[in-house]
Order: sequence, then C-alpha cells, then structure tokens
Amino acid sequence: MTTPNQLPSVQSVAEALRTKAYIADHSLATAVFLALKLERPLFLEGEAGVGKTEVAKILSQMLDTRLIRLQCYEGLDVSTAVYEWNYARQMLQIRLMEATGQGTQTPAPADERTGRELRESAIQDLFSDTFLLRRPLLQAIDSSGRQNGKAPILLIEELDRADEEFEAFLLEVLSDFQITIPEIGTIQAATPPVVVITSNRTREIHDALKRRCLYHWIDYPSFEKEYAILHAKAPDASERLSREVVGFVQELRRGELYKFPGVAETLDWMKALTALDQEELTENVVDETLGVLLKYRDDIEKVQGQTVREIVQMIRRQDGALAFRDE
Repeated sequence: MTTPNQLPSVQSVAEALRTKAYIADHSLATAVFLALKLERPLFLEGEAGVGKTEVAKILSQMLDTRLIRLQCYEGLDVSTAVYEWNYARQMLQIRLMEATGQGTQTPAPADERTGRELRESAIQDLFSDTFLLRRPLLQAIDSSGRQNGKAPILLIEELDRADEEFEAFLLEVLSDFQITIPEIGTIQAATPPVVVITSNRTREIHDALKRRCLYHWIDYPSFEKEYAILHAKAPDASERLSREVVGFVQELRRGELYKFPGVAETLDWMKALTALDQEELTENVVDETLGVLLKYRDDIEKVQGQTVREIVQMIRRQDGALAFRDE
C-alpha cells in the first residue's frame, strides 16, 4: 500500500506507475506528483486510447483507495452527477405514514401545535440522509462513506462530452470541494479527493476550469515507449511479434486515417494475434484482424491490401525496428 507521502519525488511516482505496468514519461510523472503534492485536480487531454483513464485506475491501485467514476455525456445534470432523492422509497414511507395515521390525523385544538410539529417533522424525515441517493460527485466529497478514511480518486471522464452548464457547476465544486443540499445543508470534504479529469478534445474546455487544474497532454507514444508498454502488458509475447506490431501501428499513424489506433487498440491487437498463435505478422492475418485495430470502414478499406503489404514488407526489411518519425 502506498500513500502520497510515500511518493516523495517524481522518480518515485514513475517507478510506482511502472510497477503497475503503466509506462509514464517524465513529464506525466511530474504532473501526477504535483497533483498529489499540491492537492490540485489533474486535467489529462489527448486522443482516445492513449492511457488517460488508466492513470486514474492505476492511482487508485497505488494509493489503495476507492475509484469513483463519473462518465460525462450531453445532458448530464445534478441528479445524475451529484445527488437525487429516492422518490420510490419516499412514497412508500408516505403510504406507511398514512396507514398508521402518523401526521395525518386532525389534532384537537389543545394539541394543534403538537400535531403541526409532528407533521413538519414527518415531512423533514422524508428529506433526511436516509432517502438521499449519493451520486459520484457527492460520494467523492462526503467523508462518511470513505474507504478506510482515505480520500478517493474521482475520475471525471470525457468532460468535453458534457454541456457547458455542467462544466460551470463542476468549477464551483472544484473551487471549495463542497456541495449544498437545500434540505440538509452544506457537505464539505474534510480532505479533498484526488481528481483526474480527462478530455478527448472534441470541444475546448473553458479556461476558468483549466486554471483550477494541472494540465497535461498525453500524445501517442514513441516506438520505444509503445514497445515498453506492450512488453509490460504482454510479457509473454515474442519480441519479434511485439516489435512488428508496434512498428505496424506506428506506421499507420503516419498515414491519413480518420481515426488513428491508440495504445488500447495496440494492446487489443496483440491479444488477438496471440490468441491466433501468431509468431509474426503476415499480410493475410493483418488483413483479417484490422477490425481490432481500426474502427471505421473507410480506414479499413484504405489500409487493406496494398498498404498492408507495403508496411509488412517494410517491417521485415527493417527487422521490425521501425522508429516513429516526428512530424
């Protein structure tokens, strides 16, 4: 078990990530270290499949704490992200009160005040903690449900998919790490959660929210880094196949595709090739498994056949040692 205090340096963070099979470059390890040290949200932006979400998952394992995940989408509102009342349970409670006569009988004049107080108390009970459904943001802030008393990891995934109205609300939450529920009061985090926000940059996130965070862009990895990732995740795969797979993917990213394959697709492709007992890439097996690597029909049709043949031949000539050429 690791705590933030047991990660005294950037190098210790990088090593802790590596032990969980996450290969982070120095700049990402620095961003994670500072987010933990300064108790600031970490804003990770980059293409889909480059490992943004995995950072939060690995942090949860490293710190041995709960991972609370909020998946953003268009129309996300407070009832889904923060809290809502358990209306079904409230209705059952009302039916029970009616059946027992609690708060519904007309009091005698001398008991009018007592009867009114009983009715008000019964109504207040309906909006007590018992009937409150905690959603991800409230779960992360409310200390009462924390695992071993530790601050959880709050993963706010694909914020760019949410509306700007929710983005503005989130800015308020991140400012003070508190949420006000009119019927109950204000709930404030005794210790702020470790917040990781991801974005695929389908739209720009407002500067005000970014200023609350430590920002880091995760790019597609170099040949060496992607090979190291593949080796860490699939250590039993042959060196030849691993280098050929990475070389092929790196070459695809230099082409003109609608959607480049991410690291997640590289790993999935390696699993598929291993399941097919492949020791090396062949033109036929690449053509037959492109659907694991590419997710759009136009991209697959563009690559199948001639392009696959050219890349496979190139990899063989260079012994699977293609290096990613920077633009």
